[in-house]
Amino acid sequence: MQGIATTITQRQLQEAPVQPQHRVGIFGGTFDPPHIGQLVLAESIGRQLGLEKVYWMPNAQPVDGRHASAIAPADRVQMVRQAIMGNPFFDLELIEIYHGGPSLTYQTMLALTQAHPENAYTFIMGGDLVEKLPTWAHIDDLVQLVQLAAGKTTQQAGQSDYPIIWCDVPKIQISASDIRTKLRLNQSIRYLVPERVSYFIEEYHLYRGLYD
Repeated sequence: MQGIATTITQRQLQEAPVQPQHRVGIFGGTFDPPHIGQLVLAESIGRQLGLEKVYWMPNAQPVDGRHASAIAPADRVQMVRQAIMGNPFFDLELIEIYHGGPSLTYQTMLALTQAHPENAYTFIMGGDLVEKLPTWAHIDDLVQLVQLAAGKTTQQAGQSDYPIIWCDVPKIQISASDIRTKLRLNQSIRYLVPERVSYFIEEYHLYRGLYD
C-alpha cells in the first residue's frame, strides 16, 4: 500500500501545474527605430516592478496600420540588438519574428506562457497605448493571462478600465516617426537613438526616401 501511495503522489506532482517562479517583462513594439525614450521606459518600469529581466520583442508585421512602411524585421532586430547591448537587464525575444505575419499580442503571450510556465509575465507599454487597448484582439483574455504595466508621466492621468500597473517614468518626447522624418530630411538624430543604432542606420542607409 505504501508503494501505491508513493506512486500516486509522484504522478500527482508530475501532473501539477508549474508555479511561476520568475517575474519577467516583455516590451513589444515595431522599434522602427528603437530610441532613447523606449530604453528609459523599459528600464524604469522593469526596475520599479522588480522584474528579473525585460525582453524586447520586435513584431514581424504590425497590425495597427501605423507602420505600413516599416523596414525589414531583420534590420529592426539588429537595431534593437545594438540598442540594448551592454545592459544585462535587457534581452531579445524573437518569437513574433520567427512566426512571421501579423503580430497579435494575446496569441504571442499565450504561446510564451505555455512554453515557459515558470515565468510570470508583465507586458510593458507606453502610456499612450493604453487608450487603444479596447481595440486589441482578445484584450479581456490578455489581462487575465498577463499583468499589464504602463509608463505614466506627471501630466498623464494614469487611468484605465483595465487592470494596469502604472509606473512613473520621465517625460521624454521622442517618437520613432519624428526620427524617421529627420532621417529623410538628412537631419541629425544624435542623442535621440543610441550611438550604435545611429551608426547602423547610417551604414545601411535606412529610412532614405521612405514615407509614413
